[in-house]
Amino acid sequence: MNLEYQYWWFDGVLPKRFCDLVLASGLGVERHKAYIGNMGDKAGTHTQEEIEALHKKRHSDIAWLNQQWIYRMIHPFVEIANENAGWNFEWDWTESAQFTEYKPGQFYGWHQDCLNKVYGDDKDKSYNGKMRKLSCSILLNNPEEYEGGDLQFKLLTAKDGEKMVMTANEARKKGSIIVFPSFNWHQVTPVTRGVRYSLVTWHLGQPWK
Repeated sequence: MNLEYQYWWFDGVLPKRFCDLVLASGLGVERHKAYIGNMGDKAGTHTQEEIEALHKKRHSDIAWLNQQWIYRMIHPFVEIANENAGWNFEWDWTESAQFTEYKPGQFYGWHQDCLNKVYGDDKDKSYNGKMRKLSCSILLNNPEEYEGGDLQFKLLTAKDGEKMVMTANEARKKGSIIVFPSFNWHQVTPVTRGVRYSLVTWHLGQPWK
């Protein structure tokens, strides 16, 4: 799919109070190591080899938040981005928000948030056969508080198919929002100093037609 905009951003639009409340909520609950795919379903039973392979791909600490005031603040920006970028994806449900803490050396390598995967098996009926269509990443602390931790996107140039990397430098302030199609390849580069805090939400709809 050729997109005019790979991501849409809002620089520092969320109030400081909102960011601080989300940050306090995330730090106020137990965080655990992030997994990939369904690895979290068997947390605590992985072999050392599996753990080492995971840490080559993803290394961060996360917690889950689902307070309605978070969604009420974020949803209007997702809708604006979806329209302004010209994606116009149909979505009607949001998963629990993922609070992520990236300490020095932590990162998340190249990945997609969906691979045409339809959710809603016997384990979790609440997904109702929907799939991730839009992802939203929110920066919760000031860029002066850490180094590294860049959100990057991997693209294919229309001309020759070579891969091109774009860094989302337009939105780095606390309270910035970056919205993008969930099938876009992206990564968070290793943090080299300080701690980077973010909140990620996924917005789902019925499978592509």
